[in-house]
Amino acid sequence: MKNTSWGKAHFLLLAVVGLHVSLALAQDYPSKSIKFIVPFAAGSGSDQAARTYAQVISQLTGVPVIVEPKPGGNGFIAVQNVAKAQPDGYTALYTTNTTHAANEHLYKNLPYDPIKDFAPVALLSVGHMALVVNVNSKYKSVEDIIVEAKKRPGELNFGSGSSSSRVASEMFKQLANINVKSIPYKSNPMSITDLMGGQIDFMFTDAATGVPQIHANKLRALAVSGQKRLASIASIPTMEEAGIKGYDMSYWNAVYLPAGTPSAVVNKLNELLTKAATSAEVQNYLRFTSAELALSSPEALGQFQISESARWGKVIKQAGIEAE
Repeated sequence: MKNTSWGKAHFLLLAVVGLHVSLALAQDYPSKSIKFIVPFAAGSGSDQAARTYAQVISQLTGVPVIVEPKPGGNGFIAVQNVAKAQPDGYTALYTTNTTHAANEHLYKNLPYDPIKDFAPVALLSVGHMALVVNVNSKYKSVEDIIVEAKKRPGELNFGSGSSSSRVASEMFKQLANINVKSIPYKSNPMSITDLMGGQIDFMFTDAATGVPQIHANKLRALAVSGQKRLASIASIPTMEEAGIKGYDMSYWNAVYLPAGTPSAVVNKLNELLTKAATSAEVQNYLRFTSAELALSSPEALGQFQISESARWGKVIKQAGIEAE
């Protein structure tokens, strides 16, 4: 009995010490520079959003917040970098549903566990994509692409630099009953470069990456992926309005820390992100990209991720995409 009692007391003592250490870390947090790792290239929508939040958090705390894009490997490079980082709150993953809801259904051997390897911090926003073509393309509508694809089965192609982008095109392919080829890229900006150069026929891009090119008359938007039009390109119809019944595709941005990060530190970063979200800089960015603010607690993000994984799994299966 003595040993049992001593064991319980020892466990409680360790728990109390651990709590005090966690609270002490949170009280001092952040005391040095924070790094946001992004799994897509510089200039991507995630990169732009991460930089906007980083700038505001740096202003709020007086601590540098560095954004480091690590594109490639289907997001694996960036994700593993964060999963293996010190769980102290100073290396965070600014990511999307690509790495934390879709990849597990797209790849048979995922080199990370999107749930066990991470501590959810905050859901930040939800956005939609635009179906775009080269501004000089002969395709003036969604129907034009469908007609041409049926004339030349398997000859048209689409680019994608994220799971959202790829699945959006695969869903279009399935619902329109057309045969078009997938050309994968490390990130959407790279895909857009080839689209403008005439190497690919069309793609779905996040608004942050595509809207500036649309306004600059370098890309032509044919439709948007959600159930309502985007304010930043309000004249462009939804896919449903363009004739693709039942079409709806969105993406989301969120922040994660490595598993094992003290909950007090997780909550402190959540507070900083929540404060940053109310800033003029973030609000202006959201308006420009027609994204919707979708703030959450760490616990709510964890639950949201589980439901989103199930949703993406269903979408990917319906789109007929085989896991690689």
